Amino acid sequence: MTQGIPMNAEEIYQQAIAAYRSGRYAEAEALCGVILQSQPDHFDALHLSSICRSEQKDFTQALQLLKHALAVNPRAANAHNSLGNLYEDLGRPDDALVSYTEAVTLKPDFAAAWFNRGNVFLKLGRPEEAVSSYERALALEPANAFAWYNCGFALNGLGRLAEALASYDEALRLNPGSLEIHTNRGNVLKELKRFEEALVSYDRALAIDPDYAGNYINKGTALFELKRFDEALVNYDKALAMTPDQPYLLGSWLHTKMFLCDWAGFAEAVKKLVLATERGEQATPPFALLAIASSAALQLQCAKSYASDKFPSNQQPIWCGERYAHDRIRVGYFSSDYRNHPMAQLAAGLFESHDRSRFEIIAFAFGGPSDSPIRKRIERSFDRFIDVSAYTDQEIAEWVRSLEIDIAVDLNGFTTNARTGIFAMRPAPVQVNYMGYPGSMGASYMDYIIADPMLVPQQDQRYYTERVVYLPHSYQVNDAAKQISERRFSRSELGLPDDSFVFCCFNNNYKITPDVFDIWMRLLKMVSGSVLWLLEGNATAAKNLRLEATKRGISPDRLVFAPRVSVLEDHLARHRQADLFLDTFYYNAHTTTSDALWAGLPVLTCLGNTFASRVAASLLNAIGLPELITFSRQEYEALALALAGNRDRLATIKEKLARNRAAYPLFNTALFTKHIEAAYSAMWERYQKGSPVEEIYIET
Repeated sequence: MTQGIPMNAEEIYQQAIAAYRSGRYAEAEALCGVILQSQPDHFDALHLSSICRSEQKDFTQALQLLKHALAVNPRAANAHNSLGNLYEDLGRPDDALVSYTEAVTLKPDFAAAWFNRGNVFLKLGRPEEAVSSYERALALEPANAFAWYNCGFALNGLGRLAEALASYDEALRLNPGSLEIHTNRGNVLKELKRFEEALVSYDRALAIDPDYAGNYINKGTALFELKRFDEALVNYDKALAMTPDQPYLLGSWLHTKMFLCDWAGFAEAVKKLVLATERGEQATPPFALLAIASSAALQLQCAKSYASDKFPSNQQPIWCGERYAHDRIRVGYFSSDYRNHPMAQLAAGLFESHDRSRFEIIAFAFGGPSDSPIRKRIERSFDRFIDVSAYTDQEIAEWVRSLEIDIAVDLNGFTTNARTGIFAMRPAPVQVNYMGYPGSMGASYMDYIIADPMLVPQQDQRYYTERVVYLPHSYQVNDAAKQISERRFSRSELGLPDDSFVFCCFNNNYKITPDVFDIWMRLLKMVSGSVLWLLEGNATAAKNLRLEATKRGISPDRLVFAPRVSVLEDHLARHRQADLFLDTFYYNAHTTTSDALWAGLPVLTCLGNTFASRVAASLLNAIGLPELITFSRQEYEALALALAGNRDRLATIKEKLARNRAAYPLFNTALFTKHIEAAYSAMWERYQKGSPVEEIYIET
């Protein structure tokens, strides 16, 4: 105050405002106290005192002052907005929402209150209402970069990716130096499968903050999807050095190394990953665990942790127990892979063979358009083929409910482009895990998993949260109409020696592990002039495998790499130039086993202890070749050596395979369809009766 001249309340209040704006909160509060001594109901002084108390983290006193202010002027929108802020500081978001709503009711053009209301809706997990509030805020204050950013975040959470991207673009225009905006814009582009553009956003974010490990992970993921595995590994390496405990990073890093057949420190990395998963850490996505030495119990633990983290069960399921009364059982098949993909190639005949007098089948496709012949064939095979790629999980789930789907079959599981969130909302009374993911999804909303007695022995049922449906032969459907090219490849044009024994493995490179490679190299040593014919997934993997062969005393030119071919019929035809297919241990050849057997190439496998490591045995049983199933590494190696040294014995097996191909169940699409329809009928009957989900056994 000026010496000798007392100031009025307004002058003191203006001094208090100036002190507050300069961050001198105690001084501002003291000035307000002067006013309140003579005018205890001075609204502005009470309001500002409350804000100062809040800035000094005395939320209890701040709340008392603000409630006093609102008792003086209950229609003060700015005070209701401040009360909302206080409730958020106190961890009371529901009360904050009431206050912000009152603020915008009293003052509909209050942009800050609309923005705050959107923020609290986000905290409460109500993104649709958050978007609505942000849109009101932005209509009033379009230059608010934070509102654009938060709106983009909410839209992303709703799966409205194109709108989220537009919102982030506007935020970026207003605030081009924001690490968070560049990062989240990249994440949306990644979800839109626009990986190259995502990389640009991540690089811009890293230019702002090169020490943010999350963007090295983001770059690694985008590069992995682009099959630029070397570059992906470089980025995962950087992230791992910075934040080794980042969720799922260790597994993604190791899985990328396996795509490159980079086995430096492999045993130690596997041990570390297994121990971390056993401790309950989120060390790996479930799929990456399948290809290393683990167990069904550990795979279940990993899947349960992942499902509860990424796709928790919807607290208010979309299907609420209704009983549908349809003339035909409505089966929905959900997949991202209605294209030139192993799933489509296996299941096309099943879709065509369904008994339309008893079943109505509907495809839900979310992998984007495809002009491949297999896609066109599949589209024709369904009663309805619905491309839901542009829809959110919520919208798809509501669509499923409106169509009254009886049985929803997830053909993805935890694989690339899966939409597990649809199933988490429980849109159908019966939900089934089939074919895409070889193991339990660990999710309470998945009722059944389709398997067979070889894949899931009864004593292993405890490792599945789903109830097991046992088909009588093999769980795997095959297409009896699959064609093999008439083209006759010569060994020389494939880079193979004319007169030597050709061991073969066309599995993905990540399935090859050092222990199985050790055996393969010993076989090459023992079988004079023999070669190992592998699929060339990428140039680095081929280079690394040649180096690994050299380390084991094998000339690298005894490894021959087959390039990928776009025409399946030609790929099948070239199998004829191999003598024996050698399976991998932890993640068997699945579709690859079927391809080899269909082409007349015997497959040698070693029975493992998980779903993924028992598939080849299931397929061999179903085609009547159990003699190619071994039960130890020693037996596997000995039988491979014996067959390579006894051409007559191997020829007898090939002749048996040729006879059995038409006579045994594996490639009998009509018989398989009959069995899976019996399974669907049993599921449907239990649901109609209100009976609990239980194991189902289908007889031959």
